[in-house]
Amino acid sequence: MTFKELLDYGKETLKKAGISEWDLDAWYLLEYAGGCTRSSYFLHPERRATELQEEQYRELIQKRSTHIPLQYLTGSQEFMGLSFCVNEHVLIPRQDTEILVETALPCIQPGMRILDLCTGSGCILLSILKLKPGVTGTGTDLSEKALGVARINQERLNVQARFCRSDLFAQVEGKYDRILSNPPYIPDAVVDTLMEEVRDYEPRMALCGGEDGLRYYREIIEASPGFLRPAGMLFLETGYDQAEAVGALMERSFDKISVVKDLSGHDRVIYGSLKP
Repeated sequence: MTFKELLDYGKETLKKAGISEWDLDAWYLLEYAGGCTRSSYFLHPERRATELQEEQYRELIQKRSTHIPLQYLTGSQEFMGLSFCVNEHVLIPRQDTEILVETALPCIQPGMRILDLCTGSGCILLSILKLKPGVTGTGTDLSEKALGVARINQERLNVQARFCRSDLFAQVEGKYDRILSNPPYIPDAVVDTLMEEVRDYEPRMALCGGEDGLRYYREIIEASPGFLRPAGMLFLETGYDQAEAVGALMERSFDKISVVKDLSGHDRVIYGSLKP
């Protein structure tokens, strides 16, 4: 088959399967399986694919048509301009989470220690360490398989970080200048209503935030003062309707509490400074 025929096949198959971005996904998978850039495609659309390229592309299209996330098929996702390894053991990094990193970066100086709770792929911690030389950091997660992905990303980005298996602060030692987390925050009953790609394929333990979605915020906010140095700060990603509730939880131990909105105008990040 030619690359044009392959692309037409991919688009038609994904559209029939109800994939929302069927045209883009067909392109991305053609680039991935066929080593074909868009410029080379438009120059030579009638170029024939090898048998291996055709076989791999068809297999990927069939998998995507079952709503397996595109990023799990290609094994990568861009975050903060960096390429991260991802698989079914970690949540796929989102653009919204970049706002958490962008908010924290100006508040991080060389010599500081950073703690990233529920680190998953390590995208939050590793992005900060890559972009802020002279900073050290630890990432924790309850999933050892997720930590394995984080360590792969650490090697890929060539940064020094420590990762440890821990239920939030359980295995954490010492004090930190900044604590960040994108914890599970979706109410348990809502998870089954999410789009198939999320509901059926992303790790549930990275999604389910208890009955009201605030379980992990309560635990993190209550324990954080014991792990923060004086003038330490806590940064949290929140669901679009949770910032007010999370802010109320923070008021006991934190001041200068601020909320940052995402590109859609929804509350997305909340942060504050440890009270003296």
